[in-house]
Amino acid sequence: MHGRAIQGAPLCSLRERQTDMTSASRIRKRSLAVLGGTAIAALALAGCSAGGGSNTTAATTVTVGTTDKVTTLDPAGSYDNGSFALMNQVYPFLMNSKPGTSDVEPDIAASAKFTSPTEYTVVLKKGLTFANGDKLTASDVKFSFDRQLKIADQNGPSTLLYNLDSTEAKDDTTVVFKLKAANDQVWPQILSSPAAPIVDEQVFSADKVTTDDEIVKGKAFAGQYTISSYKFNQLVQFKANPKYQGVLGAPKTATINLKYYTDQSNLKLDVQKGDIDVAARSLSATDVESLQKDSKVKVTTGPGGEIRYIVFNFNTQPYGATTPEASPAKALAVRQAVADLVDRDAIAKQVYKGTYLPLYSYVPAGLTGANTALKGIYGDKKGGPDADAAKAALTAAGVTTPVSLNLQYNPDHYGASSGDEYALVKSQVEAGGLFKVNLQSTEWVQYSKDRVADLYPAYQLGWFPDYSDADNYLSPFFAEGNFLGNHYADPEVDALIKQQAVETDAAKRVTEIQDIQDKVAAQLSTIPLLQGAQVVVAGKTVKGVTLDASFKFRFGTLSK
Repeated sequence: MHGRAIQGAPLCSLRERQTDMTSASRIRKRSLAVLGGTAIAALALAGCSAGGGSNTTAATTVTVGTTDKVTTLDPAGSYDNGSFALMNQVYPFLMNSKPGTSDVEPDIAASAKFTSPTEYTVVLKKGLTFANGDKLTASDVKFSFDRQLKIADQNGPSTLLYNLDSTEAKDDTTVVFKLKAANDQVWPQILSSPAAPIVDEQVFSADKVTTDDEIVKGKAFAGQYTISSYKFNQLVQFKANPKYQGVLGAPKTATINLKYYTDQSNLKLDVQKGDIDVAARSLSATDVESLQKDSKVKVTTGPGGEIRYIVFNFNTQPYGATTPEASPAKALAVRQAVADLVDRDAIAKQVYKGTYLPLYSYVPAGLTGANTALKGIYGDKKGGPDADAAKAALTAAGVTTPVSLNLQYNPDHYGASSGDEYALVKSQVEAGGLFKVNLQSTEWVQYSKDRVADLYPAYQLGWFPDYSDADNYLSPFFAEGNFLGNHYADPEVDALIKQQAVETDAAKRVTEIQDIQDKVAAQLSTIPLLQGAQVVVAGKTVKGVTLDASFKFRFGTLSK
């Protein structure tokens, strides 16, 4: 439920879980069981690409369509997918990930490293400038982070800087970030996050959100592209920035037009007709299925950061701690039996037409440290369901069947298909007569209050990451005081979560992340179901559509 929200809703760390923000902030401040981590292991993810392009910028134009919306161009005032998708094209970052990988490396920085356990030193490349000619120096970097913390806009991402104590510009090219907690393996990823675009101190206000008009007029850009024309949530024109010196290199295409749509069906129609070259966020599952059969377009699917899952309340679930028939062994058997019965592949195909993929562990496929912990121990041990295995688990624990299970889902926050998704879950769990599922739904405002008040024994949640690291899927869920509030706690898991967050040995950190998944898979605090796929539709002549677990769709790889 955390992380960036979709369809222009505010990105969460954020508002995805509106009523849970305060408790999550407490988690971040108490320990380094933090809400994200850096993919420091050198395990590159091969991106799903529809083609390549030349190493030089071609004097052509590519038109992209989207239904996402921009809140503001100012990084201090927005924290949503639509705004960040645009910022990724025009602002530079100290750290970034190349298309095709989720691991970060220096972008406009020449080097970046810990120079003491609580000091992270970045040295900028020499001769950096903004598109308006202003020099980009360490002073701009300090300004960018100082203003995030000072403005602390309620719709902004300043909470991601929870571990930043102060920022010092040592000279024109050297910046030292002084951190509150030592050996923060999250910090390099935060430097690539929505809190970290570097802005021009000559254009942006130090203490309030700067307007889009001021930013565009001031040409305060130093990313792969600049904005040459801007009509708010209607049309944006990007021009290749010859002054960009970052890790992404020169963009493949000189001009990108970004056209905004209010209706998904019009977006689909225009990419089919060739009126636009690319449709990127968001098309319905039915539209995607239809377009996959259309010979005039290419549908590219890649790993996405969103996950969907079932949460069990350890107090109120069948045989939970506060129920009259409380029994930890029987409660675990109930969770195990549900895990044996769910058919993720059927949900992904029947409800979401392949726009979601089966998820067999707690860290999505594509991220460093991800495994398939549940696949080998539940169901048919190959990813499919098995009613006999479910029956055996219940029988061994002495559970009387059918088990009555109250299962709650939300019809408005996670999309209209949630009803179909949970109707299918109900039928799967009831297979073989082992369960009787009482399926109910509640609107989000009330839902977010009820679930933390122990009113739902089992319920639906979703999660959208702030940036791509395994820790973002572990500490918020399973650390002591986690935002789920489902009364799960395990000292060994909690210790491992805190350890991996500050583990400097990359290989050892991967092992720790996998150990956490294995231990939680045996306990089933939650049952992961689906991982959202990124889907982009492009005309046949378009090359360079690259989707990976950095969750950033960059225009610089596109060409035709």
